[in-house]
Amino acid sequence: MIVVTGATGGLGGAVVEHLLQRLPAGQIGVSVRDTAKARHFADLGVRVRRGSYEDPAALRDSFAGAEQVLLISGNDPAADLVSLHRSAIDAAVAAGVRRIVYTSQHGAAPGNPYRPSDFHLATEAILAGSGVAWTALRNGAYGSLDQVLGPWQRTGEIAQPEDGPVPYTDRADIAEATAVVLAGARAVDGPVALAAPAAVAFDDLAEIASSLTGRSVKRLVVDDEQWVADQVATGWPEQAARLMLSWYQAARAGYFAESSTLLAELLGREPRTVADRLAAAISAVG
Repeated sequence: MIVVTGATGGLGGAVVEHLLQRLPAGQIGVSVRDTAKARHFADLGVRVRRGSYEDPAALRDSFAGAEQVLLISGNDPAADLVSLHRSAIDAAVAAGVRRIVYTSQHGAAPGNPYRPSDFHLATEAILAGSGVAWTALRNGAYGSLDQVLGPWQRTGEIAQPEDGPVPYTDRADIAEATAVVLAGARAVDGPVALAAPAAVAFDDLAEIASSLTGRSVKRLVVDDEQWVADQVATGWPEQAARLMLSWYQAARAGYFAESSTLLAELLGREPRTVADRLAAAISAVG
C-alpha cells in the first residue's frame, strides 16, 4: 500500500488522483487531518485514516500496512517543521514502511538565503539516518506565477526585486511525476531535482509575456527595501514580505538555476513550459 499525507491539499490530492489512474484504489491510503474532506477518496475505495504530524500515534495507525509513504512537507512558518517532520518519519519507521518519499525544495543547499531551505535540508538528514530507503523530490517552484511576477497583466510591468534563473514548474506535472515514482515505474533514491528543464529570469518572462499579449511588458527592477515597503503598504505582513524577498535573493544568487531532465523522463513527455502557463493565465483573465 502507498499512503499519501496531506491528501486534501492541492499537491497531495493531485498525487492521489494520478495514483488512482495507475493502481487499484485498495492499494492507496491517505492520512489527513479531517477525514470528512477525503470522503470523495473513500467513495472510490481509497483507505482514509486520520493523521497529522502533531499526533504520532494517529500517524502510526494511518501508516499501518504501508510499504511507501509520501510525506508532504509542512508549510507553517511559525511551526517547528523539523520536529514535526522527524515525528512523521519516526512514525513511518515504527509502522514498518519500506520507503519514505518527501517533498523537498529545489535549490535546497547550505547558505541559501531562502530560509525554508534549512528545514528541508534538516529533514533530508533525518531521512538519511532513518534506516529505510528514502527519496527527496526537490520540487521546482510550482506556485502561482502571479505570486512571483506581481500584477503584470494589469500594469504591463514586472516590477519586482532583482531575480535570477528559475525553472518554474507546473504543479500538475510534479504531482503526476510523484505518482510515477510512488507507483514504482522507476527507482529514485536520495535527493533529486524535480523541475522544469529550462530556467528563466524575469527578463525572459517579460519577453514571453509581450509576445503572448501583443503588447509591451516591461521588466523593472525594484530596490529590495522599497519592494518590502510597497508590499506592506498593500497589506502584507512584513515578515511574509521579507520571506518572499529572500526567495528573490536566492534566485539572484543562483540557488534555483539548476535544471533537470528527470521530470520529463518520469512524465514521458515534455513538462509544461512557462509560456504554456502564462498563456493559460492570460486566457483565464480575458
